[in-house]
Amino acid sequence: MNRLVKIYARPKLKAPNMLAAWPGVSNVAIIVATYLLKKLDFKRLGKVEASYFFDPTGVVVESNVIEAPHFPQSEFYYWKSKAGGSDLILFIGEAQPGANAYELANCVLDIGEKFGAQRVYTCAAALTRIHHSESPDVWGVATSPAVAEDLKRYKLAQRGNLQIAGLNGLLLGVAKERDIKGICLLGEVPLYTTRVQNPMAALAIIKVLTRMLGIEVDLAELAQQAGEIKEKIRQLADRAMEDYIDYFTEPIWEHGDEEEEEGWN
Repeated sequence: MNRLVKIYARPKLKAPNMLAAWPGVSNVAIIVATYLLKKLDFKRLGKVEASYFFDPTGVVVESNVIEAPHFPQSEFYYWKSKAGGSDLILFIGEAQPGANAYELANCVLDIGEKFGAQRVYTCAAALTRIHHSESPDVWGVATSPAVAEDLKRYKLAQRGNLQIAGLNGLLLGVAKERDIKGICLLGEVPLYTTRVQNPMAALAIIKVLTRMLGIEVDLAELAQQAGEIKEKIRQLADRAMEDYIDYFTEPIWEHGDEEEEEGWN
């Protein structure tokens, strides 16, 4: 672990939980994590040596001068509760590696265990047939039946069998191997908006997550972003429907004109 992680601080944390996030479908996990980073007084804890997990495939040139290779950042932060509750360790990865994902998951959990993390949380998107105008539900899954029982208090949707792609899911599988308690919260995302950032799902998740963690966060800014994106999706959907109608239908009068022209010939 020493060669893969650089530690900046060694705080004494009170029964901390850990939240880890990587980019995924609709960037739901990253939106949640970066919003908490912005709204709470986090301090830098350490970073993963990204050069071990990522291979740069090119360089950037600025004014004819080549820049040094850029690696995605993988940073740890910590936040100490002033209300006497549990502290929080936050990990944000800018990208998911093409290889060694299992080792990276273990690396992140090593830091969680080092600082006494009680539970590990991740977030993800749940692709469903929900319409973009509907309020998304939050699903909850856990690393054990005992932890899953705790989820019932939050009235989360139960969907039984599913698959969580990428490190936002894999991390909890590795946590289960290591007998670390973990929870993943999944916000519903319409199947047809997977390429669009979805703060609506992130907002639904963060409302549940902050209750679980006993944290108070001002959600006004995220709610505004959710409203703006919802309106943009509505406009895109309306435009797509108009294009569909224009392409697959033809006004009746155009048929009439063709018949008249044929009659005059």
